[in-house]
Amino acid sequence: MPDIRFYHLENEGLEGALPKLMERVISAGLRAVVKVKDTDQSALIDELLWSYKPDAFLPHDTEDSPQVSLQPILITTQQHRLNEAECLILLDADNWDDFDPFKRILYMFDGKNEEVVTAARLDWKAFKEKGFEMSYWQQMPGGGWDQKA
Repeated sequence: MPDIRFYHLENEGLEGALPKLMERVISAGLRAVVKVKDTDQSALIDELLWSYKPDAFLPHDTEDSPQVSLQPILITTQQHRLNEAECLILLDADNWDDFDPFKRILYMFDGKNEEVVTAARLDWKAFKEKGFEMSYWQQMPGGGWDQKA
């Protein structure tokens, strides 16, 4: 059963938080799949992972890549893990049907969007009822994380 970590974005936003968390995922030796809602969000995340720091590189590609199975980070609109990812990143209360193949799930949600916050609360409750091991991380003003649950 995967470890689900809720990340409540409040200050830095997805643009600042996602690349830092992806660095940690890669340094832990895990492959990741980032589930996005549509191709516009896919393009935004793709560009973000290329340009977030001038001196850093996060190896990744989108589901359109001819070599999806080789990608350490795969950005996808579909529910597939063609890169055999052990880590799933869900953005803004997006969903995924089967968590079994994953070791870790990073559930990142925008704390400034009340609709997304409401959905995240409902998902927290549903996951808890299913017996998942979970933690809740709130973003601090400096961009770090404080574990609240």
